Amino acid sequence: MFIAHAPSGYLLATHFVERARSLPVRASVAVAAGVIGGFAPDFDMLWFYLVDARQTHHHKYISHWPVLWLSLLLLALLWRQVRPSSAGAVVLGLFAAGGLLHMVLDSVVGDIWWFAPFVDRPFALFTVPALYKPWWLNFFLHWSFAIELAICAWALATWRRRRRTRPIHGVR
Repeated sequence: MFIAHAPSGYLLATHFVERARSLPVRASVAVAAGVIGGFAPDFDMLWFYLVDARQTHHHKYISHWPVLWLSLLLLALLWRQVRPSSAGAVVLGLFAAGGLLHMVLDSVVGDIWWFAPFVDRPFALFTVPALYKPWWLNFFLHWSFAIELAICAWALATWRRRRRTRPIHGVR
């Protein structure tokens, strides 16, 4: 995935916010947490290019380990159990859910080490054949890019609908 991580985080967070009876945090903060979580795993690209000199597949870094995002999500759920009115628990939960969604989306055509750090084996549903140069053209011309475009279109439609209707009540 190249362009759909932030829009997918937006869709995840707005789905949650629109169905919540009330939240201890403003809707905009909750949505921002989902969006940032949706692309947060790719912050490792800074390390990949600036420090590691592209020596290690960036999906092998801890920011792309599903166990990290599952642990953060579990922590948020436990926090919410202890303090149901905690804004931080909601923000952390949406951030972690966005990060976990990133792992799922990357697994469509990108290698994700689902059992890292315990098992050093990548998993992907499909493989993108290397047919074109530069390398990224292979992804943009692969059928899976249509999924990204669909996610972006869905997010845009959701954003436009929300701007028109503002259906969120009871959220401070």
